[in-house]
Amino acid sequence: MAKLLKFLAYRTSLPMKSLNKVNSKRNLWLIAIAAVFLSVFLSSPLLAQDDKGSDRKTKQTVAMSQQVYEALLEIQELVEAENYSEAQVKINDMQGRKKLSPYEIAQVWNLSGYNYYLQEKYPDAIRAYENVLKQPDLPEALQQSTLKTLAQLEFTVEDYPAALEMVRRLMAVVVEPAADVYMLLGQAHFQMGNYPEAITPIKTAIDMYKDQGRVPRENWLLLLRVCYWELKDFPNMLIVLEELIEAYPKDTYILTLAGVYSELGDTKKQLALTEALYEGGYVEGKQHAINLANLYLLHGVPYKAAKVLEKELAAENIPADVRNLRLLSQAWYSAREDRKAIPPLRQAAEISDDGELYVRLAQSYINLEMWSEAAEAAQKGLALGGLKRTDQANIMHGMALFNQKKYSQARRAFQAAGKDERSKRASQQWIRYVDSEIRRRDTLEQKLPEMQAREVDDILRANMPPDGN
Repeated sequence: MAKLLKFLAYRTSLPMKSLNKVNSKRNLWLIAIAAVFLSVFLSSPLLAQDDKGSDRKTKQTVAMSQQVYEALLEIQELVEAENYSEAQVKINDMQGRKKLSPYEIAQVWNLSGYNYYLQEKYPDAIRAYENVLKQPDLPEALQQSTLKTLAQLEFTVEDYPAALEMVRRLMAVVVEPAADVYMLLGQAHFQMGNYPEAITPIKTAIDMYKDQGRVPRENWLLLLRVCYWELKDFPNMLIVLEELIEAYPKDTYILTLAGVYSELGDTKKQLALTEALYEGGYVEGKQHAINLANLYLLHGVPYKAAKVLEKELAAENIPADVRNLRLLSQAWYSAREDRKAIPPLRQAAEISDDGELYVRLAQSYINLEMWSEAAEAAQKGLALGGLKRTDQANIMHGMALFNQKKYSQARRAFQAAGKDERSKRASQQWIRYVDSEIRRRDTLEQKLPEMQAREVDDILRANMPPDGN
């Protein structure tokens, strides 16, 4: 069996930058040799019978001589045996022959292009196929197949304007272009960044398949999806994704669909899809878990957000960095689980040295009436600095100190808060309250004068009943 010929196929992962090759070569060889085989039957005179039964000789059509055919067949065997150098020598020898017909010259160049192509010498292959097109009176099928091959080769070398030109020439000579020709046109526009121009031919190709009762190719739908993405046309992108999921159900497409719902502002559907994929174990990776947690928080389900983050952190599927620890703490805090909110927040504060995190930690301690810990956290936050509201941090610090009966320190904290106009009134109220507590404390701590024993007896007797009992 002859070695299979290489054939060009477009990648299914988009956006595309170049063409990959797959191990299917026989289709491309038909361009170079099918007409050669047929020429054996065309090299003899054709006879036709007229209406009166008399024989008359028709116009003799000699497509290829037996000698040229046999020479090309010999070169073909060398190419299939991967003896490319010897094959090219014989091709060059044939090109130097005189009295070859234009069709024979075209087939020699065709075989030369194929030989270069197998060696991945694409510029040489392109030049050879261009010489095919230069020959006069080419059969329509050979002209069309050569234009298509050239378009594909131009994609391979990433010369997209040249590829576009070849596709346009091809469509000019084809009465009814096939779906894959429309796709070549769309892909050329896509690679040049002409997304609006790419959409029409791509949709045409897809619709042609649908009209034939066929399922559009996956990479065609993907390419259309990317075009809509580049144009931020999310409603149409949604339609394409639904087609992809129906014809080629994959988790990645469902996740992308969830993202489109997000772009359209339909976060409820985004949550439903993301949650179903996560709970079904169809998605992995830190970003999916974090996205799901954020969606839970967005829709007022903080407990589920916390459980997802806690599970993924414990399994080390997501890193215990400041961002994720803070998100976990926020989830527990929103779920009114203050005690559970503290450990991740404290850990985040310790590894980041972020003053704001210490202030948040102080607030959580205050909610639990853990005054000593609250005062320490607020003090650390103030020491680190860079706070959005230093006045509020001082208010928290003062409250924590006050509840430990450290009135003088608390007063100084409230005085510091009062330097900011936004907290001046609250600061004054706290200072008055602290001062009243200081006076009450001082009153209670005042020593009573010592009394003599006789004075005590007189007081006791004064309170006794008249009868002495």
